[in-house]
Amino acid sequence: MRQLSTARRELERARRAADVDEGVKLVDAIADDRRTAGDRVAQAEAVQHWLLAALDESTDAIVVVDRIGREVVRNAMARRFAGARTGEVFAEETIGKLLQEALDGHSSEKELQLYGPPRQVLHLRAFPLRRDGEIVGAVGFTRDVSESRRVESVRRDFVANVSHELKTPIGALGLLAETMAATEDMPVMQQLAERVVREADRLGRIVDDLLDLSTIEAQEAPTREPLPVRLLVSECVDLVQASANAAGVPLIVGPEPPDIEIFCDSRQMRSALVNLLDNAIKYSSAGQVVEFGACAVDDRVAFVVRDHGIGIPSRDLERIFERFYRVDRARSRETGGTGLGLAIVRHIAQAHGGEVTVQSREGEGSVFTLYVARTERPAERN
Repeated sequence: MRQLSTARRELERARRAADVDEGVKLVDAIADDRRTAGDRVAQAEAVQHWLLAALDESTDAIVVVDRIGREVVRNAMARRFAGARTGEVFAEETIGKLLQEALDGHSSEKELQLYGPPRQVLHLRAFPLRRDGEIVGAVGFTRDVSESRRVESVRRDFVANVSHELKTPIGALGLLAETMAATEDMPVMQQLAERVVREADRLGRIVDDLLDLSTIEAQEAPTREPLPVRLLVSECVDLVQASANAAGVPLIVGPEPPDIEIFCDSRQMRSALVNLLDNAIKYSSAGQVVEFGACAVDDRVAFVVRDHGIGIPSRDLERIFERFYRVDRARSRETGGTGLGLAIVRHIAQAHGGEVTVQSREGEGSVFTLYVARTERPAERN
């Protein structure tokens, strides 16, 4: 009996030890599960953080809502629409309507024009988010397409203007040729031939200006070389002196250009300044002085062309650097302008890290200033 009792005690002790081991194992298992769950939560939070950071880098405004329309995600670009008080409030309202349509199962898009300021064109679209065939939410995108629409408009206008500008001299040449073929009067023939030459010259100038503009736009960075400012001013005066004399327009250089150099594409810079001088001469009457000079302004050189001619109406000042834009089309036909000169000047200025500005009063004349950065020689840079 004593042995049986001892055996029972040992068995009970072993059973309790086994229960303790099982308990320890259970506690360890629960702890492991908690650690695993914690790791999963941390991992999920990290992934969410990365996704939100990625969405914030998007140039599109992105809004995500759940199945009842409650906002879940709004990236940095979309946050500027929330609480907007300008025209962008319409964008916020519109994307809200598109998201509601998406929750009803319909993908949709819309282009919205905001008249600003600033003026914007926004492309909005929204579509439903589905899981296992059921709609669980919706996402909306808003993209600013103002610049692309502006470029498309410029391209359309450019093609239309080129077609118009080329059609005019080509049509005139055809008509003159037909008239010449039908006449035997030599004085008339001589007059018609002179007209043919003028129209052919006009057509050639348009083509040359188009090629120059195309080359300047395609060239990412012009080839630069040192060029003394005084030499550049002198060369440009020589190039336009004959036309100034023919028009009876005195051309005065002043103030005296500084004895410094700029690093530039010399051909392009001569083209820009000659275009400005040609315009000043064409839109001046006989006896009205055109002044041309250069001066240092901080880290730039300013080339100034001043005339005392017909001036430019204030409504046209913002558009005169557009291709083919003319303030006075009738006078432009008389002077033979192509409407590309100032566009060429602007592109050359931008290619050299500068700008061109204009000040004008109708009936009193205009002042064009071409600013060019004073770039150091590569070997002299620190």
